[in-house]
Amino acid sequence: MDFFAQQARVRGSSRRLVGLFVLAVIAIVVAIDAVVWFSMGHHPRAGEPAPSNLPLLFASTMLVLGGIVLSSLFRIMSLSGGGKSVAESVGAVAVPPDTSDPQLRRLRNVIEEVAIASGVPVPDIYLMADEPGINAFAAGYSTADAAVCVTQGCLDNLSRDELQGVIAHEFSHVLNGDMRLNIRLMGLLFGILVLAIVGRRVIWFGGGRSNRRDGGGGQVWMIGLALIVVGYIGYFFARLIQAAVARSRESLADASAVQFTRQTDGIAGALKKIAILSEGSRLQVANKHEVAHMLFGEADSFNALFATHPPLLQRIRALEPGFREEELGRLAESMQHAAQAPPDATETSKPGRPLGVPGMAMPPVLPAVLAGGAAAAGGPAAAAAGFQRAAAVHQAMPAALSEAVQHPESALAVMLALALSLQAELQPAQRRIVADAFGDDVLQTVQTMAGELATLAPIARLPLVAIAFPALKQLPDGRQQTLLDTLDALVKVDGRVDLNEYCLARLLRLQLQEARQPRRAPIDGLKKLPACRDSVILVCAVVAAAGCSDETSARRAWLLAMQQAFPGEAIEWVPPPAAWQAPFERALDDLDGLMPPAKELVIQSLARAIHADGVVSVEEAELLRVICASLHCPVPAR
Repeated sequence: MDFFAQQARVRGSSRRLVGLFVLAVIAIVVAIDAVVWFSMGHHPRAGEPAPSNLPLLFASTMLVLGGIVLSSLFRIMSLSGGGKSVAESVGAVAVPPDTSDPQLRRLRNVIEEVAIASGVPVPDIYLMADEPGINAFAAGYSTADAAVCVTQGCLDNLSRDELQGVIAHEFSHVLNGDMRLNIRLMGLLFGILVLAIVGRRVIWFGGGRSNRRDGGGGQVWMIGLALIVVGYIGYFFARLIQAAVARSRESLADASAVQFTRQTDGIAGALKKIAILSEGSRLQVANKHEVAHMLFGEADSFNALFATHPPLLQRIRALEPGFREEELGRLAESMQHAAQAPPDATETSKPGRPLGVPGMAMPPVLPAVLAGGAAAAGGPAAAAAGFQRAAAVHQAMPAALSEAVQHPESALAVMLALALSLQAELQPAQRRIVADAFGDDVLQTVQTMAGELATLAPIARLPLVAIAFPALKQLPDGRQQTLLDTLDALVKVDGRVDLNEYCLARLLRLQLQEARQPRRAPIDGLKKLPACRDSVILVCAVVAAAGCSDETSARRAWLLAMQQAFPGEAIEWVPPPAAWQAPFERALDDLDGLMPPAKELVIQSLARAIHADGVVSVEEAELLRVICASLHCPVPAR
């Protein structure tokens, strides 16, 4: 599946649908203005000129618009914390990183594996413990502040593969940029509904009191009634638009989940269980309709008008074209007679081991991963290994490191240890930098973690950063900044910037800054590729040079990238400067302003340069992951 083409298509339709919200607001304003003019306006009398109603109508328009806009902004601001705020608004509770509960441990493992495979930091994980239905959602403004929330029904009823399919579906919403729109839809719905709430207040406090005092409450009562009627009618149509926006994205999310996991049985099995079980995907929380558009399944009993998802059978048949409805009955019968032993009884706190296969041998892709390289992408077989590779990397992480990155202070120490040089002559200066910034106690922990890192596979460095990210976000802002500044000092201690060290520092800085200010996360740009020509040339040159041992090979890899990005153009090769870091980062910031199709072409060009020699090194894989994070793009399957 082409993420970028689907992003462009679905976002275009979503923009049109959001435009309908604007039309709905205009219609509401016109309706309220008509009621105000009828009840309070100046009407012409015989032989007398009527005073102008423009000031009255202008005031009415501004009040209604102001009420909707301010209420929407208030609701959106209340969710300024991103995914965490949305999850807590529906009563979800955070899943502890060191949980010993087998179901929650399995959930964490699955989410961490999907995050590694998709090249994004591990999101905050939440559970709706009182919800027996099978449902889930992802929320946030960007990958750096995302939260994934599942119901207890998911844990109780889904196998590991099915849970994996549901989580992959939610991650596709993260990568497709759906989350920011989802939060704004919540604000718009609230802003329109507020009109009805205000109308009830006007009738109760305004119309009733005026009527008792001087008998003049009829006009106020009429305006209050109009606010109620128009508010609920507007809310009705807003719900219709909400459902249309959601439906336009759910088919993409189902297909994307298959792309992540490379199998349809998981997500199809979850959808079948929703169809079979009496609870289905329904939620019991009071404000379920507010988040209906971001859920895995319908929040309530099916209603064709307000359905936020395609019908279940349609979704299943899109995944399994030969599926027949009668199979649901046989599946329900088999579930009733099957032994109901917990599916994850063999799960331990060790992450990454698939359930239901006790003592499973090491995945065949793991030796190649641990050797520090992977075959170049070459078709379905290479793509199919992407998720398996992520699970293998996750499984192979040393237990001590997996435990350490679950807690803020020890995660900080692991990040500092990752930046320590293997050259003995540089280590004393680096130890002084750490001690000056954090003290001798942290330095001692860093040295302990450095010993543990000796057993870590090189390809697992950035996945370890992704797993540590939820803990690092919990550090105070000042301590986060000190960490970033210290990392910069550590990587520059020898007067040069090593590629691995640069990738670590750049990735953490980018993601922690976005997590601190989630609402300022970048949105899709509007620039076309020719506008960023120089930036494309420089980034491709840096990537080509990083993957080649000599300038001739680098020039060849760079020319392949240029043919992909600017076919038919004659462009002169210019080696990247010795001090490449600053211009490289400026170029990445420039490319982040590209339109999604242009970003796709950049990523394709970089992939062509990386694959020029037929091998993807660890350094190239890490650099590509950092570039994709900087451009807010999914990492392509390798």
